[in-house]
Amino acid sequence: MVPGTDLAAKSSILQSRLQELGRLLVAYSGGVDSAYLAWAARQVLGDNMLAVVADSPSLARTHLADAIAFAKEHAIPLEVIATSELDRPEYVRNDAQRCFFCKDELFKLMERLRISRGFNAIAYGVNRDDQSDWRPGQKAAQAHAVAAPLLDAGLRKEEIRALARNAGLRIWNKPASACLSSRIEYGRPVTREALDAIEKGEDALRALGFSQLRVRHHGEIVRIEIAREELDRALDPTMAAELTRIFKGLGFKFVTLDLEGFRSGSMNALLPAQDLLRRVI
Repeated sequence: MVPGTDLAAKSSILQSRLQELGRLLVAYSGGVDSAYLAWAARQVLGDNMLAVVADSPSLARTHLADAIAFAKEHAIPLEVIATSELDRPEYVRNDAQRCFFCKDELFKLMERLRISRGFNAIAYGVNRDDQSDWRPGQKAAQAHAVAAPLLDAGLRKEEIRALARNAGLRIWNKPASACLSSRIEYGRPVTREALDAIEKGEDALRALGFSQLRVRHHGEIVRIEIAREELDRALDPTMAAELTRIFKGLGFKFVTLDLEGFRSGSMNALLPAQDLLRRVI
């Protein structure tokens, strides 16, 4: 549990930081971190904030719809902009720096929007826990001088969920949901076809009642990650046959179930150390 006094202090720091930033654009995906940040900015800044969703082929339609719905529920001003990272060869080649080019595309468009609309700053929902994983997108944020209010307040993921729950926000326990491109093994080009297969596969798994999941694309092989507490159900012969039918229908030749279960960022475990240390040129 998060001590209440610590949480209150960090919440106060967050509010002060948002006030300092002034008229603010918030990079918003609908995930817990960005949703709470957008909500908090709305409480502090009122109409002097605007949440911005990047609509791209790597954003699942269900996630886009839910992000829009949450903004409507809380009267958060929202604008959806189209991003074109798939037109950038350095993004499509899908090496260890892919996230840098995705966020670089987003923040360039947001900077144009900021200038044209007279906003003071741009913020995004990175938190303290994000500092322990491989996230090149943070370098793009730094390059574009994007503010990180949750990080400035020292908030961890668990604390953000606690604050969202205390505020009565339904997204407080929403599962983590990285972009669809993160499901494609590094070195395999990001294509619309691959993204479509992943999205349809994950939609099918949810329709079967699985909650925490990932569809990992390894070319002819699909590696399905299911939460450990749901693995027994996935391993049932009847369910296994249904999973095989679904994913072969999506074009995969081999259907596998990862016995380690769901874990966020598992593709990063395949990166050589030199890639993790290499800087974007």
